[in-house]
Amino acid sequence: MRRKLSKILFSIAATIMLTAFGNVGTEADVVRAAEAVLPTQAAPALPAPIAPPGMYRSELTNEWISESLRTQRPIAVMVDNEKIALPHYGISQADVVYEMMNSTKNGRITRLMALVKDWNSITRFGSIRSLRPTNILLAAEWNAVLCHDGGPFYNNAYLAKGYMNNFSAGFARIANGKPREFTEYITTGEVAARFKKANVTTQYNEFYPGPHFKFADEVNQVIPVGPGTQSCSKVELPFYHNSSTLIYNPATMTYDYYEYGMAHVDAGNNNKQTTFKNVIIQDCTYHVYDNNGYMIFNCIDIFRTGYYITNGRVTPIVWMKTSDTDITRYFGLDGQEITLNTGKTYIALCPNDDFPNLKIYP
Repeated sequence: MRRKLSKILFSIAATIMLTAFGNVGTEADVVRAAEAVLPTQAAPALPAPIAPPGMYRSELTNEWISESLRTQRPIAVMVDNEKIALPHYGISQADVVYEMMNSTKNGRITRLMALVKDWNSITRFGSIRSLRPTNILLAAEWNAVLCHDGGPFYNNAYLAKGYMNNFSAGFARIANGKPREFTEYITTGEVAARFKKANVTTQYNEFYPGPHFKFADEVNQVIPVGPGTQSCSKVELPFYHNSSTLIYNPATMTYDYYEYGMAHVDAGNNNKQTTFKNVIIQDCTYHVYDNNGYMIFNCIDIFRTGYYITNGRVTPIVWMKTSDTDITRYFGLDGQEITLNTGKTYIALCPNDDFPNLKIYP
């Protein structure tokens, strides 16, 4: 079974390699090269770090966090990504950040969905905006509670499903000189209060599908190798409204995030640069609901293509998600699930008709 899956992944990934990197021969050449790769003896693993007292490895980042958080559900915060909404607050506290087209109108503007495990530490996060059905399907695979301000009626059928809890609107309004829609933020203690008021459990429940990623520890880091892999110093996503760009920082071995031609910073954390250890890009089809640009990504799909980027390297991947609450799985050319490095992860859902315009620089 795994060998059959590997052959499918080889063939699909070969197509990605041909279109994205070029000069690698025919598709058959690439598939033969991939299948010819034999297992090699890995360098002896260094001893894994010992857990500090009262700490455990976060299932979102693999970083050490308080044992008291082990069974606590994360929240998924919808963050406005229009230029006027900048600067953002709290993004450096996010463990995983999704970016995706929010509408086919307005230059296909994107919105962020930030997953936060330790939400009790939030002092200010946002600004908060509405959600789309895609966000519900993605939050569900983390058993996360969505924090947002409304959204179109297309959400209703998804929000009514038993697996989803959400807190809509009613968060703090902070005067910042901007129109009202850019003034809503989560502030200290609000999340805990909303859980209590709604009588929603703060702990993982029966819909939790289990840990999301496989991780390598800090001393045994993943450095992608093999067919289709190349160096990666910069990624320009085909998000034309805000020009999302990730630039490799050799000093931190992470990818710094830029948009609107400037560094993205967290105004609530001394203007800290937003940066990610892991970058995942998914080629995803979508459906447009109406002439207003409301849409949903077909994030439940199989054998779709993408990239995994870490430590200055990029490698082709194939992804699949089989149900609302199923975890999105990412596979390498060998048919095995990829292993991520310890740290924060950025995931972009890229519209399939714009995916060919993705630019990856060696």
